[in-house]
Amino acid sequence: MKVMAFNGSPRKEWNTATLLEKTLEGAASQGAKTELIHLYDLNFKGCISCFACKTIGGKSYGKCAVKDDLTNVFNRIEQANAIVLGSPIYWGDVSGEMKSFIERLMFQYTTYTDPPGSLFSNKIKTGFIYTMNVTEEIMKEWGYAVNFNRYEAALKRIFGESEYMCCYDTYQFYDYSKVLATRFDPVKKKQRHEEVFPLDCQKAFEMGVRLAGGK
Repeated sequence: MKVMAFNGSPRKEWNTATLLEKTLEGAASQGAKTELIHLYDLNFKGCISCFACKTIGGKSYGKCAVKDDLTNVFNRIEQANAIVLGSPIYWGDVSGEMKSFIERLMFQYTTYTDPPGSLFSNKIKTGFIYTMNVTEEIMKEWGYAVNFNRYEAALKRIFGESEYMCCYDTYQFYDYSKVLATRFDPVKKKQRHEEVFPLDCQKAFEMGVRLAGGK
């Protein structure tokens, strides 16, 4: 059993990364081998629309033809039993690095059929963790869930089972006095981080258990 996690945040030790680590801890508790990849460490770009992955009989049919740091990553994903993606929300959607990764990961396996199908050779479990500075109420008001549900549907169609979780009203800075962020109450932010974030960590751990085949 192999579970891979992908951090779409530029921060390696903050909210998103921490939740992904907890997810992998949950998977490891079920005996899975785990790996965490920080996307901002890799050299790659988004889909270049060459359609080599769609060319019937072509040497790259069903595979991304671009050769860069994602090439080996995609090969390893095809050997994994589960993957989990994690990203902070920037302007209502995942980070640019995660968006580029999703384009490259999903498009190569998507068929231009009606209905769309999948060229992925296996069925694996997938998860997505979203972290955001806004509250759950604002998330719903601003319609973020439209994107979350869209990613979930695509992951299900291409890979198999999928689930996601959200972490709201995150603690963004160690010292709020050093940034112009008067919209937020640093005392309340810190309190929520101390009281609620551990619960989110437990949810992430439980996701990891499920991804590795546990209940």
